[in-house]
Amino acid sequence: MTIRILIADDEALLRMAFSTVLEAQPDMAPVGEAADGAQAVHLARELRPDVVLMDVRMPGTDGIEATRQVVRVSPQSRVLILTTFDLDEYAFAGLGAGASGFLLKNTRPEELLTAIRSVSAGDAVLSPRITRRLLENLRPRIPDAGSAEREERLSRLSVREREVLVQVGCGLSNSEIAATLYLAEATVKSHLGRILQKLELRDRIQAVIFAYDSRLIHPV
Repeated sequence: MTIRILIADDEALLRMAFSTVLEAQPDMAPVGEAADGAQAVHLARELRPDVVLMDVRMPGTDGIEATRQVVRVSPQSRVLILTTFDLDEYAFAGLGAGASGFLLKNTRPEELLTAIRSVSAGDAVLSPRITRRLLENLRPRIPDAGSAEREERLSRLSVREREVLVQVGCGLSNSEIAATLYLAEATVKSHLGRILQKLELRDRIQAVIFAYDSRLIHPV
């Protein structure tokens, strides 16, 4: 399956560089370029890309607001935010707007390509530091008790799937979960896919939030 990608960045040279890297991949195809957030939203609605590479700082509608609109007008599109600035506020705002990942523009090409494939497959892409900071910022909003709806959704999971969800909630990667639970990494990936499906969640980030909201993970 070819991953269709929309590139949104106000710098033409960067758009060209990203496009060149993507075109060299047999499983990827850049389908459009946007120079600002408003154009990104328009093209996402029109082209329905699998992944949107979204810059944060763009004229007019910035990347955060554009992300919020893209996931609304093209729900099947996954947004991967790329920025020059390693700032928590950008990461949290982007994730809150519905992005599935956050990377710096100086990320190596092979890491970018891996991230695109992961996001397209429904996973989330976050550095361990951003995951830890996300968990820390979630703590103040932990509810006093799980709702009946959350309990009903949790009941859909097997014992092993709950164990995997707890590890996801702790911020562990698939390989770390595999080592912790003595499973193959492919098995962890399969469990995670079923967890997202059963809990009706979009990606790994929503799974982390669900784990906290359901009190599977307790603040320390």
